[in-house]
Amino acid sequence: MRRRPGNGRWTLSALAAVTAVIALISPEARAAASWLGLHPHPPRLDLILAAAPVIQVHIAGAVVALAIGTVLMIGVKGTGLHKALGWGWVAAMALTAVSSLFIRQINHGAFSFIHLLSGWTIVALPMAIYAIKRGKVAAHRRTMTGLFVGGLIIAGLLTFLPGRLMWTVFLG
Repeated sequence: MRRRPGNGRWTLSALAAVTAVIALISPEARAAASWLGLHPHPPRLDLILAAAPVIQVHIAGAVVALAIGTVLMIGVKGTGLHKALGWGWVAAMALTAVSSLFIRQINHGAFSFIHLLSGWTIVALPMAIYAIKRGKVAAHRRTMTGLFVGGLIIAGLLTFLPGRLMWTVFLG
């Protein structure tokens, strides 16, 4: 099933993101952020380079999945490009989910709540592929959208909590 891109949602989201970036550049916005305990600064990529290799692989997989996933969500569905990028997204998401199972510093070596999203991703990716191979487009769409939003966006936002690596890289 083919779908025409966008009904304005993505344009509005992009506009909000650009506005937020511009707002952080202004001295007033930076003063307000500082008052809230936020200290936005250019990303400290040296912290990522100093992290364990499994964390670097995890971040790389997540960044690739975010880039490909955004293109897939915006673009026309069912095309050859969608299918090719879709396989790349599945591989990046699988790499991200599996690598996360080896990252357990946050919970004293035990699994944390966020690992539930990883487990769900590992189970749901094959389910979504099975659905589309059987012609169940709606089930495929629901599962993939859920993985993009829950398994990638929400899990990614959780990495920006105080004390986590991404917090330190961008805000700490």
